[in-house]
Amino acid sequence: MAWTKYQLFLAGLMLVTGSINTLSAKWADNFVAQGCGGSKEHSFQHPFLQAVGMFLGEFSCLAAFYLLRCRAARHPDASMDPQQPFNPLLFLPPALCDMTGTSIMYVALNMTSASSFQMLRGAVIIFTGLFSVAFLGRRLALSQWLGILATIAGLVVVGLADLLSKHDDQHKLSEVITGDLLIIMAQIIVSIQMVLEEKFVYKHNVHPLRAVGTEGLFGFVILSLLLVPMYYIPASSFSGNPRGVLEDALDAFCQVGRQPLIALALLGNISSIAFFNFAGISVTKELSATTRMVLDSLRTIVIWALSLALGWEAFHALQILGFLILLTGTALYNGLHRPLLTRLSRGRPLAEEGEHERLLGASRTPINDAS
Repeated sequence: MAWTKYQLFLAGLMLVTGSINTLSAKWADNFVAQGCGGSKEHSFQHPFLQAVGMFLGEFSCLAAFYLLRCRAARHPDASMDPQQPFNPLLFLPPALCDMTGTSIMYVALNMTSASSFQMLRGAVIIFTGLFSVAFLGRRLALSQWLGILATIAGLVVVGLADLLSKHDDQHKLSEVITGDLLIIMAQIIVSIQMVLEEKFVYKHNVHPLRAVGTEGLFGFVILSLLLVPMYYIPASSFSGNPRGVLEDALDAFCQVGRQPLIALALLGNISSIAFFNFAGISVTKELSATTRMVLDSLRTIVIWALSLALGWEAFHALQILGFLILLTGTALYNGLHRPLLTRLSRGRPLAEEGEHERLLGASRTPINDAS
């Protein structure tokens, strides 16, 4: 069945905003500017402040939810029907996981390329599958286990591509390896977040935009408060600011004042995550979770192509192989092969029955969304 103009708009919005989200964060990392007190020029490396901005973007989804609810009051919408009462503190544990995983990934993005960052996030399938068996009592199909194995193989190939690529002063080999490992470690935390959401949150039938916005509120408030002690915690060589502390928010604001384009990059990151979450939820509702997965894979291609075009990274053929293997693993895990085989063998339309169950937390992809 042909897509409507609205569905095409949603698909395009998800693809564009999802790509902007990663690219704008990397663009901010590439800027060099003076900090406070006349310090010499240095890279804009403020991952925790960037994570605060990401949560601000998620928090804005609450505004979208209430706007939709006001609209539903005039034009009834089944998705905005009154929902059962729930305790907002249910969102605190997943928000803490989101906060930790996102912060780690922003640190990693300073160390590795945007394309590797996006591809390695595919590791979330491995841990999500294992945790769903251990804590949700699920039984994975053979195709899902094969998908996990393919994903592991794809991660190895992408890692080899990073090892064999040429490295400049900005991204030394040791930093690239550390960044790649941090991304994979963050996916463990993201998987825990998704399991917590499914076990404790989704059974309350909370609207996805409300769920995203509430977690964003918790993450924004908590991480903003944590910026204060981070200003005094020494981090030696792990730090990217002149004072050598875990996060220097004042230095970040000084750099933004001296290089306004950083503010544009941060604004792009904040706004894109809000529209990306809205578009992703809408694509799942209007089209299917499988369509959302395909669009997320296309997002990786867009990020990789633009990173090459902008000269942010060098081409390596192994990345193509790694991406294709990761794509195969994702397709197998999410059962994409089944409707295709059904259509080929029986000539019937693509079946979407059960795909929401196969995609753990399909109604919402964390930024680290993702994935």
